[in-house]
Amino acid sequence: MQIDMVKNAGGVFVPMFEHDLPRLTKFKNGEVYTADFKLTRNPTFHKKMFVFFKFCFQHWSANKAGLEHMDEHSQFDRFRKDLTILAGFYEQTIRLNGEIRIEAKSLAYANMEADEFERCYNAMINAAIKHIFAGTRDGNILNQLQSFF
Repeated sequence: MQIDMVKNAGGVFVPMFEHDLPRLTKFKNGEVYTADFKLTRNPTFHKKMFVFFKFCFQHWSANKAGLEHMDEHSQFDRFRKDLTILAGFYEQTIRLNGEIRIEAKSLAYANMEADEFERCYNAMINAAIKHIFAGTRDGNILNQLQSFF
């Protein structure tokens, strides 16, 4: 089990996210646990990436017929993975039938170091400009897009 922790005043480590609190009930008083502490990426930067994804998704989905009949969460997840692939952050494998399968790299803290995440973020902006916002003339949208640089 992995839980992101933050050190508070007094040197006490607490879960960074409230949704992790119930997971701590699995630990029993008096038992010994081994923890592997590792400094993670900036969580604000990670959050900024997902705000960027949502901004891109809203722009992309605004003119797509038929999306209203699909599960928005699933469609957003697919969109996010496709944009990550377009940004060049993916892994290729060969399936049993010989087809090449392309999967987006995971953006999870444990799967991507800070420097790679920064390169991915910059590539994501370039991919969005090329594939999502190409031809956009709306000044408001372009100003919002520029705020992510």
